[in-house]
Amino acid sequence: MRRKGCFAALGMVAVFLFFGAGSAGSQTGKGKSGEIRISSPAFRAGTMIPARYTCDGENISPPLEWEGLPPGTRSIALTCDDPDAPMGTWVHWVLFNLPATVKGLPGNIPPHRALENGAMQGKNDFRRTGYGGPCPPSGIHRYYFRIYALDTVLRFAPGAVSRARLLDAMKGHILARGCLMGTYRRR
Repeated sequence: MRRKGCFAALGMVAVFLFFGAGSAGSQTGKGKSGEIRISSPAFRAGTMIPARYTCDGENISPPLEWEGLPPGTRSIALTCDDPDAPMGTWVHWVLFNLPATVKGLPGNIPPHRALENGAMQGKNDFRRTGYGGPCPPSGIHRYYFRIYALDTVLRFAPGAVSRARLLDAMKGHILARGCLMGTYRRR
């Protein structure tokens, strides 16, 4: 089973900074990488996500807040995934082209392909557009809400974009990133 964490990317950045690799191996496009502080008023980092935001409850997206977007940010992307899923990482949410002026999201983002603020949502591994909450088959799983500040607006039609396609399109355009991890175990 593959295990990825929020700190893996930060560790790589630290190694690049320590050894002076500015732009050659950097995944941040301009050789700069900052950290976006992302949090939720619904749960603290490393704690249990309330059932309301899971398949055992209303299955709605949790509210999220962030700060620390660097100058030059043109759009924001957000993903949520579960690396503890039995068949490999399970994608719960793909959201991109959020305006750089947005400082957070309320809970219960509708599952529309395009949102009123111009953001677009892609397909999750439930084969639906928008957020699909935690629903682990057994045990405690970790859920990573990852945020990316981008120096571009991505040119995708809404709805059909997968996490893999999004991550590929973001290569060379990430100015900063952040991560919030919550856990969940079914009742």
